Amino acid sequence: MSNLAVVEGVLERITYANEENGYTVARVDTGRGSGDLLTVVGSLLGAQPGELLRMEGRWGSHSQYGKQFTVENYTTVLPATVQGIRRYLGSGLIKGIGPRIADRITEHFGVQTLDVIEQQPKRLIEVPGLGPKRTKMIGAAWEEQKAIKEVMIFLQGVGVSTSIAVRIYKKYADASISVVRNQPYRLAADVWGIGFLTADRIAQAVGIPHDSPERVKAGLQYALSQSTDNGHCYLPEEQLIADAVKLLQVDTGLVIECLAELADDAEGVVRETIPGAADGESVTAVYLVPFHRAELSLAGALRRLLRCDEDRMPAFHDVDWDKALVWLAQRTGADLAPEQQQAVRLALSEKVAVLTGGPGCGKSFTVRSVVELARAKKAKVVLAAPTGRAAKRLAELTGAEASTVHRLLELKPGGDAAYDKERPLDADLVVVDEASMLDLLLANKLVKAVPPGAHLLLVGDVDQLPSVGAGEVLRDLLAPGGPVPAVRLTRIFRQAQQSGVVTNAHRINSGVPPITQGLPDFFFFVEDDTEEAGRLTVDVAARRLPAKFGLDPRRDVQVLAPMHRGPAGAGTLNGLLQQAVTPARPDLPERRFGGRIFRVGDKVTQIRNNYDKGANGVFNGTVGVVTALDSEEQRLTVRTDEDEEVGYDFDELDELAHAYAMTIHRSQGSEYPAVVIPVTTGAWMMLQRNLLYTAVTRAKRLVVLVGSRKALGQAVRTVSAGRRFTALDHRLGGGTAGPDASRVSGTGGKGAGWT
Repeated sequence: MSNLAVVEGVLERITYANEENGYTVARVDTGRGSGDLLTVVGSLLGAQPGELLRMEGRWGSHSQYGKQFTVENYTTVLPATVQGIRRYLGSGLIKGIGPRIADRITEHFGVQTLDVIEQQPKRLIEVPGLGPKRTKMIGAAWEEQKAIKEVMIFLQGVGVSTSIAVRIYKKYADASISVVRNQPYRLAADVWGIGFLTADRIAQAVGIPHDSPERVKAGLQYALSQSTDNGHCYLPEEQLIADAVKLLQVDTGLVIECLAELADDAEGVVRETIPGAADGESVTAVYLVPFHRAELSLAGALRRLLRCDEDRMPAFHDVDWDKALVWLAQRTGADLAPEQQQAVRLALSEKVAVLTGGPGCGKSFTVRSVVELARAKKAKVVLAAPTGRAAKRLAELTGAEASTVHRLLELKPGGDAAYDKERPLDADLVVVDEASMLDLLLANKLVKAVPPGAHLLLVGDVDQLPSVGAGEVLRDLLAPGGPVPAVRLTRIFRQAQQSGVVTNAHRINSGVPPITQGLPDFFFFVEDDTEEAGRLTVDVAARRLPAKFGLDPRRDVQVLAPMHRGPAGAGTLNGLLQQAVTPARPDLPERRFGGRIFRVGDKVTQIRNNYDKGANGVFNGTVGVVTALDSEEQRLTVRTDEDEEVGYDFDELDELAHAYAMTIHRSQGSEYPAVVIPVTTGAWMMLQRNLLYTAVTRAKRLVVLVGSRKALGQAVRTVSAGRRFTALDHRLGGGTAGPDASRVSGTGGKGAGWT
């Protein structure tokens, strides 16, 4: 180490930080009096502006930035001057102290400030404007910061980012170092943001052997967990073993042994033989325990509902449907088409029913009709959808209250619901819109909470992308020969036929290229170069559409990209759109976190389920706008699209991503006045028909495609490869003959009249 240079200086500001690997670019004041700042690069995990750093490393130069110092390791030295202390405290390091309070404290205590906070924090009450509450908060925050620093120093050697180190500390507190050293694979299960690969890197650094059974079991569970992230409920055993061997680089025999041990463990994995897909040959399926339980439970709950003798809407047993439909037409001002009539009768006479169909086919009007008739018979109708926006739309459509499924069930921290089989919802009819978004775990929670005898109507477009979470619930319920009755609406109504958006959605879904000329609401800007297409997308969304159609670029226009990475991916486009829509201003508060900068006015989205936030949790895909940013409290506030104010501590900002652009997968269940879609050869692997169809159907008024004809042709031609691994359709079949949709296709028996 003797050939390493040593530099001391005060960290002035961090200009870039990669939260994944800790790589940081910072500016340091070396105190030479010239006012020039030195650029330093390297891993500066945990270092805060205002700290005096003692850095070991090497001198070098950069073609663009000139002389710079590459840090190999560093230690922090608490500042000794009043100015250094003021800068240190005002940097946002300690919750409760912002620049203003830092000035007051250092003015009062001078160079003794840090000693006072460390040893006599109660004395802070001497400072004008600091009450007992804030004094206590500062003392606690200082202690926590000291403890986190110890964990940081320990984790620095294994390349763990600042935000993850903070999370490890929050999870395990004083036990952090012990857990990391002795049980590193626990981190992957316990701490959000740490996957197997990070835990494995840490395990390697603390000396756990490459072929340790603990490592192999953790790797098997990680491979299954990755498959659920890709939508699968299970993996065939052979595929899982092959994936694990490739991931772990160990012998197949060891993987087979460890899988057998995991299968013997009640909390490990479940192995079950089930019928295969196309060829009918049986397959050994391996599930993570929660997904196996949920699949069995959901199938059981649906069968119980279907078979239940009790009926909470008995009035529809002997309704005169002709009279009922005449009354309905008078009430709504329009007649139902024959297939819509069939769907209405199905929902009101069967315990579980599915309504599917594309845009412009009248799903919404059918749902409104079901709700009108149910209400006329004094039924308790409960309306829900997976997202806040979809719930809002359902409420506007029916004139009744609608909520997200999460709020309806009152999900609690940990994911347990207040309503379940033991405490069902008070409902005679439960209607769930955008049901293609229901994943296995959420569908299971929902169906369990439907009371015996109540009716459940699931409404959605089965041709859209399946849920982000594991499962293909809507598609499985529509499997041929299954017990759940269903109606597919196919007729496009005349009014909808005039919409280029609707017409082209159906063309794409049929494998026919969209019409891209001569339509007032569907445009195609041709640009073959992917990078140029990205820039043009930003120009269209931020400038051209707002100017031509009077749209708000933040509220009314949504960019939907096939993928996150690349020059026309959601990640890059978000940075460019933020510069265009919410640029930096001296009077606009902002906070850097990793590679992102958050500003008041930013459009953001939650990227994980967090049951501890908000009234009933904040869920993956929730969108909102940053309304406040407080450096002193180290807190950012987001108003979500459900009109809820949700606070985020600065160390939680990795739960948020910008949402000016988002992937098409993340847009499910939402609707926007205008949608701009980059379709480029850079996203070749992702270009599939159901992806483009889903993107186009998100638009209410206007679609703009930007990209190459070749890429558009690829997207329209390519049918999504393969189904997800699920066994819900098999479990529902269960050899039982369920209700049959055909038996309600007639005109219906005469009853006691409609009213």
